[in-house]
Amino acid sequence: MRAAANFVSVIFHPLLLTTYLVVLLGTFFPALLMIAPQNLRVMTAFIFCFTFLLPVVNLIMFRMFGTISSYTLENRSERIVPFIAIALIYLVTAFLFFFKLRFSTNFSFLLLIISLLVVAAVVLNFFLKVSVHALAAWGGIGILLPLNKAVEQPDLLWPSAGAIVAAGLIMAARLYLNAHTPREILVGSVAGFTIGFFGVIYLF
Repeated sequence: MRAAANFVSVIFHPLLLTTYLVVLLGTFFPALLMIAPQNLRVMTAFIFCFTFLLPVVNLIMFRMFGTISSYTLENRSERIVPFIAIALIYLVTAFLFFFKLRFSTNFSFLLLIISLLVVAAVVLNFFLKVSVHALAAWGGIGILLPLNKAVEQPDLLWPSAGAIVAAGLIMAARLYLNAHTPREILVGSVAGFTIGFFGVIYLF
């Protein structure tokens, strides 16, 4: 069971949220992001590099210089510097798409919402070791649910249902691994869903 819980935690790592959303929306709701099917792989690779690989490289550097004692960031105080660095990476990426690349307004809005989720993780971490896994999972659900009403066909229904099931697995895995308390998971879930849901309602 522990191996399965670790597997779920890795597969649904918070830094992979943006990549998963781009693939999901680019496949089931391409009109939203305005990504041509032939360009989806390139855009996904680009986003994967900026929102996953670059933050991971930062974590490796922090580990090498002794800023953090482990990649799991079990100590809340050790999370502060890496979280701020990751938030800056996400905000700069959103800024580039807003003002430099000008790819798609909706795409830029999506990156902005996800950046706000990262910023929320930074702020909440000053008060408790919030579950970023739960925050990301429910942030994704908060983004997907209101978008279901924007699609004429129920194309996003099953992906949204799958996201809810995945969120349940993620929360169970984090609890089983004793990585977080129920309160830390609840706060992350509520914060993530609130930002994702109202972010889409307001921006889209």
